[in-house]
Amino acid sequence: MKKYKVAVVGVGAVGTEMVRLLIKRKFPFDSLTILARTEREEVIDGISYLVKKTTPEAFGGINFAFFAGTEGEKGASQLFGWEAVKRGCIVIDNGDDFRMDSRVPLVIPEINLGALKNHKGFIANPNCSTIIALIPLAPLHKLVGIKRIVASTYQAVSGTGAPAVKELEMQARAWANGCSMPPRTVYLHQIAFNVIPCVGSFRDDSGESTEEQKMRNEARKIFGNSALRISTTCVRVPVFNGHSVAINVELKELITPDEARMILRSAPGVKVVDDPRGNIYPMPINASGEYDVLVGRIRNDPSVENGLALWCSGDNIWKGAAQNAIQIAECLLNK
Repeated sequence: MKKYKVAVVGVGAVGTEMVRLLIKRKFPFDSLTILARTEREEVIDGISYLVKKTTPEAFGGINFAFFAGTEGEKGASQLFGWEAVKRGCIVIDNGDDFRMDSRVPLVIPEINLGALKNHKGFIANPNCSTIIALIPLAPLHKLVGIKRIVASTYQAVSGTGAPAVKELEMQARAWANGCSMPPRTVYLHQIAFNVIPCVGSFRDDSGESTEEQKMRNEARKIFGNSALRISTTCVRVPVFNGHSVAINVELKELITPDEARMILRSAPGVKVVDDPRGNIYPMPINASGEYDVLVGRIRNDPSVENGLALWCSGDNIWKGAAQNAIQIAECLLNK
């Protein structure tokens, strides 16, 4: 089997999982370079890696570069993405800088693999909550079409990065020990035992957060429908890992809950977990460390014609980020 030279840019929460998954999924690399802002040693699962400083020249001879990105922040791909492409590298970017760029395909392999055709060397990962929501919606959309989506997200702190995970842990420990809350450094409000209806920021007068705008715009691009009606509310919750999404969808034709379960059971990237009477339904604690998006609570939505409601949970660092990026590269190799 041919081997490839691979780089991972960024070694935070997503970058670390990219390294782990490249190994776990047996990606055919013969060299793995980790790049970041500064040169240093990093230990991942007992293996010591020399992290090199990111420069345009560092991408010389690299076949695939995975840019880890960070939710809500401008990524290294702005500085180095196209520089890497110039040097013959295929860039797969988890950041949001180029997702809506007309030159850049925005890809979920289970949904729109055809978008990779004639790519220009730069491919974007969608936002984590977009991926987790669209994986179960795509099979329904393909079969009968979707007219409207209303989605409310319940997003884990790992989406903000390792410091946010630490902040939640410190606040929970302080509460359990009867201590005063430590100073907040990541979120403006206490996250432990609280929910914050702001993911991203509010940059205009629309009343929508940047995360809510991302979900709508990215879903339209992935589904190829710029007029698709979508309303989202994105909320940060005190969960370490695993995003969940409550979805109400208006379809063009009626699908019963049983029919939806049958469709979703055969859909790639989906695992149906749906027995509410038996207290079996998707939860982030079970989705964490799973390749598939868990889907359940599938039921009629009587508030609209042809309405369906469902609940899903997915690992935002795996399928919502690192795993999806690696799957894109695997698909390119298979082609």
